[in-house]
Amino acid sequence: MEARGLLTVNGASGDYGSLPGGEQEGPPGSGRRRSHAFAGQPCGVERGTDAEELYIQQAVVLIEDAMQYRSINHRVDARSLRLYRGYYSWICQWGLGLTIAVVLLLAFVERPSSLSISSDPRHRSAPWQPPCGFTESIEMVCLVVFCLDLAVKGYLIGWEEFRKSKWLIAYTVVISFSFIDWMLSVSMACDEKLRVRRLIRPFFLLQNSSMMKKTLKCIKRTLPEIASVILLLALHLCLFTMIGMLLFAKSDDPKKNGEWKLHFRDLPTSLTSLLVLLTTANNPDVMIPAYSLNRAYSIFFVTFSVIGTYCLMNLLTAIIYNQFRGYLLMSVQTSIIRRRLGIRAAFQVLSCQGIQQAAEEHVAVELVLKTMARVQMKSYYREAITKEAHKCADVGYMDREQFRKIFDELDKDRIKEHPPLPQYQSPVLQKLQVVFSHYFLTILGNAVALANVICICTVLVLNAEKSAAERDNYIIEIINLCFILYYLFEVCVKIFAFGWKGYLSYRNNIFDGFLTVLLLGLQITIFVTYKLPFSQWDPSSHSILSLWEMVRLINMLIVFRFLRIIPDIKLMALVASTLLDLLKNLRAFAGILMVVYYVFAVFGIWLFEGAITPPSEMSVLSNTSMENITSNFSMECGTYEQLEYWPNNFDDFAAAIMLLYNVMVVNNWQAFLEAYSRHTTDWSKIYFVCWWLTSSVMWVNLFVAVILENFIYKWDRSHSCSVTDVERIRYETSVQLIFREQIQEPTEEELLCQLNLHPHLHLHW
Repeated sequence: MEARGLLTVNGASGDYGSLPGGEQEGPPGSGRRRSHAFAGQPCGVERGTDAEELYIQQAVVLIEDAMQYRSINHRVDARSLRLYRGYYSWICQWGLGLTIAVVLLLAFVERPSSLSISSDPRHRSAPWQPPCGFTESIEMVCLVVFCLDLAVKGYLIGWEEFRKSKWLIAYTVVISFSFIDWMLSVSMACDEKLRVRRLIRPFFLLQNSSMMKKTLKCIKRTLPEIASVILLLALHLCLFTMIGMLLFAKSDDPKKNGEWKLHFRDLPTSLTSLLVLLTTANNPDVMIPAYSLNRAYSIFFVTFSVIGTYCLMNLLTAIIYNQFRGYLLMSVQTSIIRRRLGIRAAFQVLSCQGIQQAAEEHVAVELVLKTMARVQMKSYYREAITKEAHKCADVGYMDREQFRKIFDELDKDRIKEHPPLPQYQSPVLQKLQVVFSHYFLTILGNAVALANVICICTVLVLNAEKSAAERDNYIIEIINLCFILYYLFEVCVKIFAFGWKGYLSYRNNIFDGFLTVLLLGLQITIFVTYKLPFSQWDPSSHSILSLWEMVRLINMLIVFRFLRIIPDIKLMALVASTLLDLLKNLRAFAGILMVVYYVFAVFGIWLFEGAITPPSEMSVLSNTSMENITSNFSMECGTYEQLEYWPNNFDDFAAAIMLLYNVMVVNNWQAFLEAYSRHTTDWSKIYFVCWWLTSSVMWVNLFVAVILENFIYKWDRSHSCSVTDVERIRYETSVQLIFREQIQEPTEEELLCQLNLHPHLHLHW
């Protein structure tokens, strides 16, 4: 049987749950000051306005913490609560996010600057180099903001909690190191070789996102399983490398040494060749010399690819999917516990508004409504929770379970209700409204859009070999005008049928209307720019834009308008919805990938900046064709130089990001391996292999696993829905909703145990 609780909160004068300096709370009667606690009462509350206001403030903040899955282990006195809500206001959070974005973007401006049109060293203009102190001043402002952020966080949670948080301790170390490195840069007049603080800047992004922290923790726990498969891959690679070196050893007959010369000359070359074959980037090039001599040699390469590429690599995807899904579920479980804990703490605080109700663990409905009116949340959630709370208005109070259930509305999807159709008195208008609001009008619009796209494709095929002056833009302009007039007619009749509010309540109508207005504006611009009659139109004349450029822009907008068919095809709508959910709710994965890109790009600049430079004869004339250059300069087919990969380099941050992306795609990535090992050392291959393992092997597989989980969830959820249901329901899928069926609700005992450990809001049971 539960005992009644005694609720105490720390006042504004200090943190009594965990005193600064690590002094622990003493037993009752030991002289430690306590606020709002009186012996013999379940909730020793004085019936004063200040006490009531404090309890409401506490409940408001605790409910907001529950909504955002935030920890409730922070100070709860009146002054701290005001600071806490101010810190989590959208202005402060957007300001902090902007500061993080600015400090990360400094890498594009700092030396070596990326502010040039091209990254190709053959015709790259000298980029603008910021004067010493320009980026340093901006960075100092950002570091000061981070210091304030750290100070506020440290104050709100207290010293005892601060020293338990590894992230906050690391935050302190990173800021301190950044200040030291900044002072070294300034003292050296910005002429230092390495800015080490650039490497740790992504930490500011990581520590500011709780979901990114959880994702990173999940990845860390998944690494042992991933490492086991990678070890098996390495064993497979080494085994076949030895077999390949024995199979394709140097022969006395030079005609039979093609395979040895190109791919199995030594151990590093053999390993690299088969590693690239694992990604299929050099298939079938790697086996052509041997295969041309004897077709039986293909057995070696096919066996290697089947085992490595199709078995082990797909097995790695399955393991990542299975393991990461389990660890992400554990992380989501923690978030749900945080929500339930915040709601339970809010109930306990509000129950202290009356001694009798508290003794019976009840809270007044009027007090709940008063609290909800001050909670910052979306209006439709507030309306749903308030509606549920009003169901207990006849009784006048609600118990703990009823209080918890009204917040289940936060886990529900929002069904978007469309406004009612306008009412017309005329029978003729009523019949027209029925016709124009029918679903067949949408189908007709899709058919017209398809016909418009077919016309554009036909004209593009006919004009593919013609120059701008030779094209007959008059015909396509007349065709486009007819279609645009229909689009305008469709918009007008839909507004007539549904009304302005009803028309704008459909997202596909907003999309159609916006593009139609743009098309109409461009059409009017053409008529104004190129005077009537049409016979006077001069395709080669230019005003703001040439006629061909305007028509091309119209055609591109029409092609985009064809995307209106997506909501009307169930599977296509499902796929598009999955992609949108990935963009909205899985930003943590993209954020960590951005961090990895950032770190590897900085390392790449340190290691390979200026490593590959074009020969002097290639830099003299930037417009010289490759045919005129090959007389003095020639390279093997398929190499970095022959493929003209010059823009892919580590000479600045933006170019490094693009090179890393090209390696992640693994198409022709052996060209980068060979070029940088040739211009530097063979050890450079370690850098590219590490990036391939991190990005292509681990991260791409991880992203595939997340897409699978998201799509399977949405497929199961909408399997019984019609096309109109998919359009009507606005899916706001979060990571929590994906695993809703697997989540276990915390018990009352678990919640009470967590509340008893709160460093500032003490519950003695």
